[in-house]
Amino acid sequence: MTGRSSALNAARRRIDLALVADETVDVLVVGGGITGAGVALDAASRGLRVTLVEAEDLAFGTSRFSSKLVHGGLRYLATGDVATARESALERHLLMTTIAPHLIRPLRQLLPFSTDVTLRQRAAGAVGMGLGDLLRMRARTPRTVLPAPRVVSARTAIRLAPALEARGLRGGMLSFDGQLVDDARLVATVARTAAGWGARILTRVRALDLRGDGGTMEDTLTGERFDVRARAVINATGVWAGSLDESIRVRPSRGTHIVLDASDLGVPSAALTIPHEGSISRYVFALPQSHGRVIVGLTDEDAPGPVPLVAQPTEPEIEFLLKSLNRVIAAPMRRDQVRGAFAGLRPLVDSGTAATADVSRKHLVTVSEPGFTTVLGGKLTTYRRMAEDAVDLATRTRGLRAPASRTASLRLADRPVPTSATPLDEATGLTVEEVGFAVRVEGAMSADDVLDRRTRIGLVTADRERCRAAVEEIVSHTLADLG
Repeated sequence: MTGRSSALNAARRRIDLALVADETVDVLVVGGGITGAGVALDAASRGLRVTLVEAEDLAFGTSRFSSKLVHGGLRYLATGDVATARESALERHLLMTTIAPHLIRPLRQLLPFSTDVTLRQRAAGAVGMGLGDLLRMRARTPRTVLPAPRVVSARTAIRLAPALEARGLRGGMLSFDGQLVDDARLVATVARTAAGWGARILTRVRALDLRGDGGTMEDTLTGERFDVRARAVINATGVWAGSLDESIRVRPSRGTHIVLDASDLGVPSAALTIPHEGSISRYVFALPQSHGRVIVGLTDEDAPGPVPLVAQPTEPEIEFLLKSLNRVIAAPMRRDQVRGAFAGLRPLVDSGTAATADVSRKHLVTVSEPGFTTVLGGKLTTYRRMAEDAVDLATRTRGLRAPASRTASLRLADRPVPTSATPLDEATGLTVEEVGFAVRVEGAMSADDVLDRRTRIGLVTADRERCRAAVEEIVSHTLADLG
């Protein structure tokens, strides 16, 4: 790294904001999701001077609403997209072995051979998991990281997922994939790592317009407007990309999850993989999370019209997820057992297909008419490759000299664990030190930043309200200490 601290906070923001209007940067990145943060890291680690601006907070949009999987592209094999499947498997390998092994853990995934899972679905699942293991081998991910798939007995299946309906259960197929500790934390960690390489990370700064050589910005905290000069500009704003690049046709797809208590499902130690009725390529997942939660998702629904600041789940989607889960468990989950729900918008490239589920997950990197680069589409798992492609195109188009990307071998910043922790909320495991770290090091500037994007307490309204006052007090005191 450059020797600069990787800490992001309000004090650093003030200093960087004062400097940015008086300099010409090599690369201006717009968007503070996983793609934008990845672009900032890729460019900064090549030795380029980088400024990233984000209108809200890090991971404010789609990046925090994923299934939190770092997956090997099995679904893409089912649709015949072998290239994307290979790319996903390779990027998963890099993330789990080199880039972020401290942020990702192996996750057991169980396809139950229940009465509602047809022989065709069982066979397709088993074959797909076998092909997924071939992708793992091609990427050279060791079995010590991701063990081989195998058939398990009904007894083992129920031990892994105690809520399963035992009657008619004929065991299941067990496979392994990667699971993030948290998707929003990945974004913050990539941004911190970029800051350690010298990138300026400016949240609460909105891009009003973009050109090939910079753009006009607004500090949303003060209303002040200023220009940023840049040799290259990269638009990484996801579902909002079209508002800055009129040539881009974005087709948002809404993906909804529900949040359940793990205790209501017998505290599973494996994720359930449940095929959609009549499908051999689409699934609903029940994914164990930390602090006694399980998230169940996800949907794939067209979301036309104006892009909302925060997408909202719909009741039909919630009902669909409950119905899918209830097909394979003994005691059906009720609507009143849903502790929370959230939705994100996938920034898909509009290809004119009838359903968003059929839209390719390949990413698009293109140069707009004004001369800036736009990167769109893709998956969280492949953010690093998307960023590399975007920086390659931007530097080539704008005549910038830069070495090749080095992010395939860069480990992301660590997040130290306090030797002693002061409990703030027993139910969620939140500590005083965690809140303070979010403000001093991870760029949080409000209680909402902490509750919704540095921890995931905000996913459950009751947890959010119980913790809010204490979190607000710690945030206020920590910001005051930063000056």
